[in-house]
Amino acid sequence: MCGILAVHGLEKPVTDRARFIGLSKRLRHRGPDWSGCYVAKDAILCHERLAIVGVDTGAQPLVSEDGKLTLTVNGEIYNHLALRAGLAPGVKFKTHSDCEIILSLYQKHGKNVPAFLDGMFAFVLLDESVTPSRIIAARDPVGITTLYQGWSSKRPGVTYFASELKALTDECDKIISFPPGHVFDSRDNSTTRYYQPSWFSGDQENALSPTTSTDYTLIRETLEAAVRKRLMSEVPYGVLLSGGLDSSLIAAIAVRETEKVAQAQFEARQRKLAEATSGPPTPKWDDRSERAMLASWPQLHSFSIGLENSPDLLAAKKAAHFLGTVHYESVFTVQEGLDAIPDVIYHLETYDVTTVRASTPMYLLSRKIKATGVKMVLSGEGSDEIFGGYLYFHAAPDSKSFHQECVRRVKNLHTADCLRANKSTMAWGLEARVPFLDKAFLEVAMNIDPKEKQFSMGSSREFDDDGRPKMEKYILRKAFDCSPDEKPYLPKSILWRQKEQFSDGVGYSWIDGMKDHAAAVVSDEAFAQRAERWPVDTPDTKEAYYIREIFQTHFPSHAAAKTAVRWIPRGDWGCASDPSGRSVSIHNAAYEATSQA
Repeated sequence: MCGILAVHGLEKPVTDRARFIGLSKRLRHRGPDWSGCYVAKDAILCHERLAIVGVDTGAQPLVSEDGKLTLTVNGEIYNHLALRAGLAPGVKFKTHSDCEIILSLYQKHGKNVPAFLDGMFAFVLLDESVTPSRIIAARDPVGITTLYQGWSSKRPGVTYFASELKALTDECDKIISFPPGHVFDSRDNSTTRYYQPSWFSGDQENALSPTTSTDYTLIRETLEAAVRKRLMSEVPYGVLLSGGLDSSLIAAIAVRETEKVAQAQFEARQRKLAEATSGPPTPKWDDRSERAMLASWPQLHSFSIGLENSPDLLAAKKAAHFLGTVHYESVFTVQEGLDAIPDVIYHLETYDVTTVRASTPMYLLSRKIKATGVKMVLSGEGSDEIFGGYLYFHAAPDSKSFHQECVRRVKNLHTADCLRANKSTMAWGLEARVPFLDKAFLEVAMNIDPKEKQFSMGSSREFDDDGRPKMEKYILRKAFDCSPDEKPYLPKSILWRQKEQFSDGVGYSWIDGMKDHAAAVVSDEAFAQRAERWPVDTPDTKEAYYIREIFQTHFPSHAAAKTAVRWIPRGDWGCASDPSGRSVSIHNAAYEATSQA
C-alpha cells in the first residue's frame, strides 16, 4: 500500500507543485519509504511509497517507455507475472514493480484495465498522448484500498483524487468516496462499473437467491489459493490473530503455505550453491529471491491485542501455540485506548461508532507490529459479510432476506471493515491484505444457497451428523473440519468458537469504557441539542456524539462529513441499534448452547 494524490485539469501546475506536495505529505504515514512527484502540462501526480514488491526499482510515479503515460498506484497486483507473460514478446519493463503492468494493459485495453487485475488497488493514470490529456482512475472491486474524488467550485474543470480525505479537505468543497469496482474517464467525465460478478445485483433488494449447493472442498481450496497469492512479498510479513474463526483460519493456511514457500526457496538456494561450487560459473544468487525467502522468516509471526485476560488474547494464544507461530501479544488499557481515539478518528476519517470501537485496538497493535520490522499482515475481514456471520443474521425472516443482507454488507464493506483494516494499519505504514475478499473466493461463497448459510441460536440450535452445531458460518467451519486421519487446521475449540465482534473480543470493558467516558464528557444539555448541531446523521447516543465532535474538529467541512457512513444492524429484524455483538439477545444463549454441545 501507498498514498497517492493526483490533480487533473490545472492551468499552471508548475506553480502548484509545492502546494500539492504539501498536501501529499499528509499521506506520508501510508508511504514512509520514498516520495515522488510528476508535473505535466495540466496535471500533478504525487506518490508516497511503502515498498513491498520491487523494493529496489519500484519508485513512483511510473512512466511508460515512450514517456506518454504516467501512473501512480496504491495497491498490490497479485497476477502481475501472469499478465506480463500474456503480453506480446518484446514488451519491456523498467522495474520489478507489480504495478507497472497497468501501463502496458492500458496501451492494449484502454480504460478496461481494472477488469484484468487481481488484487487490491486504487490508481490514477495520466495519458499525454492525446489532447487534451486523459485521466483514468479506478478502485478495486470491493474497495479494500481507499480512494476519494473531489472538486472545487473555485477551480471549475479540475478533478482531484487522493488515498485519504485529509489531502483534499483544504482544496475541495465536494468530495465523494470513489465507488469500488468503478473506473473514471476524464474523456467524458464518466464513472462506470467494471466489476460485474455473477452474484452482484445493482439493487440488492431485488437480488435473486442463488441455489448452488455447498462444495466444502472448493471453499477450502479457493481460500487456500487466496492466501497463497497474498504471500507475494519481499519484506517480512505476519498475520493478525484474534483467536476467532476468521483470523485463525487465515493464520492456519498461511502457516502451511509459508512452510511450502520456505521449503521450495531453501531447495532452490541449495541448488544454486551447489552449482556455484562445482562446474562452470553461474550468476550470483538473485538478491530478490533471497529477500523473498527472508520475507517469510523461519516461522510465521502472529500478532494479537486485548485488555488483560480478554477473550481474544486467550484464544489467540491457544491458536498460536497450536499453529507454531512466533506470537506477539499486546495488552492495552482502557485509558490508553481512550487517549488514542482522537488520533484514530483523524486516520479513519469517519464518525461511525462501530468502526472507531474496532479500529482503536487495531491502530495500537499496528504500531507495535511495525516496530518488529513487519510491513505486511494478513487479516480476516469479509467473512462475516460473505457468510452472514454477524449474530443478528439469525433473525433473518427467510433465506432471500438473508442473502440480500449479505450482498448489502459486502457492497458496503468499503465504508466499514475495509476502511478500518486499511486506515488503522496504514496509519503506521503497515499493509493489511484480506484473503476472504479475493474475487475467486467471492464467486464461490456468494453463490451458495443462503438456506445453507442460515443458522439458529440458543435452545433451537441444530446439530449435524457429526455433532457439530449449525452455528453462524457453519459451512466455512465445516470446510476446514478435518477427518481424524488428516492434519487439523485448528483446534476444535477455535474452529467452532462463537462469533465475537472484534471490539467485544479485545475485552468487554473496552466498549463499556468508551460509553462511560462519553457519558462523563458529553453533557445532557449538549446532547439534547444534537439534532440542531447535526440535523443529518444525528448521533443517537452520547458515545456517537463524542465521536462525531472529535471528527468535526479534524474535518469541519460539510463535504468531509458527507463521506462518512454509519454501520447499523437491521432494525426491522428486531436488532438493537447498538452494533456490539453482546447487544444481540441470543449472545449469551449461544454460549450456553455451545458449552452444552
